[in-house]
Amino acid sequence: MPIKRNENLKAISREHHHGLLLSWKIRNGLKKEIEPKRIKKYIDWFYVTHLLPHFELEEKYVFPILDKDHELIKKALSEHRRLNRLFVSKTASMKNLTQIEEELERHIRFEERVLFNEIQMIATEKQLEEIKSIHIEEKFEDNLTDPFWL
Repeated sequence: MPIKRNENLKAISREHHHGLLLSWKIRNGLKKEIEPKRIKKYIDWFYVTHLLPHFELEEKYVFPILDKDHELIKKALSEHRRLNRLFVSKTASMKNLTQIEEELERHIRFEERVLFNEIQMIATEKQLEEIKSIHIEEKFEDNLTDPFWL
């Protein structure tokens, strides 16, 4: 059954969809035996352009709705730190790319299926509207310089 996402959080959920697509692109690239450096170049672009601003938005405006000592927030922040380390690593190895692909997908599923549901239950309408007003959704512009996943 699809998750009923609060209208004010839908734009952030759409960004999660692009993160899941990144995981899919990595998987496809690895399956096609694309040189890891090519995949890493795209990942680096995605990280700076999309993931960093997304993490910042969540950490500054979405996560504080729950207490900072809440177990789900601790888990999400810990996963953000881990993902940041994986993304900034200069290593373009199969192992590193596989870790990014798996951990990013797992993290997004956790946020969508568990964390955001909890936040929706606790948040006031005012808090949710504030997130929507702060988060200006932009049309996702992909980097198609080297579409290795096709």
